[in-house]
Amino acid sequence: MLLADLVAVSAQVGATRSRNAKTQLVAEVLAAAAEVEPDEVEVVAAYLSGVLPQRRVGVGYRTLAATPAPSATPGLTVAQTDEAMEQLADAGGPGSAGAREQILRTLLASATAAEQTFLKGLITGELRQGAQDGVMLAAIASAAQVPAPAVRRAVMLAGFTAPVASAALRGGAPALAEIGLVPGRPLRSMLAASATTVGDAMQAVTTPGDAVGVECKLDGIRIQAHKLDEEVRLFTRSLEEVTDRLPEIVEAVLALPGEQLVLDGEVIALREDGVPQPFQVTGARTASRKDPAQLRVETPVTPWFFDVLHIDGDDLIDAPARERWERLTTLVPQDYLIPRVQTADPEVAQRFFQEKVSAGHEGVVVKSLDAPYAAGRRGAGWVKVKPRHTLDLVVLAVERGSGRRTGLLSNIHLGARDPESGEFVMLGKTFKGMTDEMLAWQTERFTELATEDDGLTVTVRPEQVVEIAFDGVQRSTRYPGGMALRFARVLRYRDDKRAEEADTVALVREVAQWES
Repeated sequence: MLLADLVAVSAQVGATRSRNAKTQLVAEVLAAAAEVEPDEVEVVAAYLSGVLPQRRVGVGYRTLAATPAPSATPGLTVAQTDEAMEQLADAGGPGSAGAREQILRTLLASATAAEQTFLKGLITGELRQGAQDGVMLAAIASAAQVPAPAVRRAVMLAGFTAPVASAALRGGAPALAEIGLVPGRPLRSMLAASATTVGDAMQAVTTPGDAVGVECKLDGIRIQAHKLDEEVRLFTRSLEEVTDRLPEIVEAVLALPGEQLVLDGEVIALREDGVPQPFQVTGARTASRKDPAQLRVETPVTPWFFDVLHIDGDDLIDAPARERWERLTTLVPQDYLIPRVQTADPEVAQRFFQEKVSAGHEGVVVKSLDAPYAAGRRGAGWVKVKPRHTLDLVVLAVERGSGRRTGLLSNIHLGARDPESGEFVMLGKTFKGMTDEMLAWQTERFTELATEDDGLTVTVRPEQVVEIAFDGVQRSTRYPGGMALRFARVLRYRDDKRAEEADTVALVREVAQWES
């Protein structure tokens, strides 16, 4: 299959807002690939999902900046592209940077301008044309004429979408049924829905009067631990393997009884008094490529497990949560178990929530005791509750949208007021929480307030106040104030407030519990 055909479909998918139309377009190209080149289905599905089968190929923005002149006519195939990506991923050792640059230049020189843009998006992970999980899973089911639930379960267990697309189009429903949980191969993590109060969360997961599990919600890194005899593999929520970076976690898992295990939990860096370190401390530790032995001394991390999915040949994902918890408590030492209470009393659950938040944790996750492990999606069995912070901030600039937001002003830059200087200090950006009506309104509003426009970012007069919800404040070297909001999202625009009434930098520091 020509890469140009795939790029054309990607552009069509990105140009339509209709989920059904996106699904049909993707289903058609998957079916065409299966008919012409069955071996390419996996790569086609991966590319349309915006990911590389190789995950990372060692190419950064700087290398991509020097782009050769594009080819005038399309001729590059999907197979040739995948082969070049394999070569990039395999390049290593002395001279590897130069080798990668040459491989990349050869690939891009064979690509048209549209193909070059597509390939850069794939390599940087910034290709967002709308064929994400929901569309892709529905398209696989349509193209292969198999039940959608069978596709979802297979993807949950396989971890990645592309191999499931290949299996479905090669062998239909029987091939999907053969995909199971394999210790050593990551599966998708179950996610939690959200509620604003503990009481609402309890009502969401069970009927009044029935007990629920209420677990401490850590501000750490999600870790899936696989033990196979004397080998341990650790994966993050994004299924990236981080085994070599966390030797103390490997040792803790190796010490557990059982030959084959799959555990779900989090790792977190704690202070000497047991108070959790800020998220970026844990994040920096798990992301670092420095000597793990040195990092272990400088920033030790602790595992806290909250679920077990497999024990010595016994798959537990379909077992009720109460059974999985009972099995977990016989397997894992108390020091490595997530703090938890089981109760039907909302007051007991609320006290637990307040205790954990006061101790520096994120909140709680309320869990149904009857729910199976619904991996890869936000199941009704888990609902998280976090204290919600809000600020009234000023919009400093806004970025032009892409994909379904093309033609609209989307991502807003947020600033807090500094009374001493009279200026506004940027605290981050967000495009979360915006409805279609809000996008249309702010496009008109910020066009009126525009002072500069470089084609990507529109700088505006600092006049519009917006109410922002966020989960916390973290240190950041990216912004002048040294702070950034975590998970910021728009609640509403405040036309009743002037910019000089916006919240101050001092208040943000107070929320972060830092000294000015």
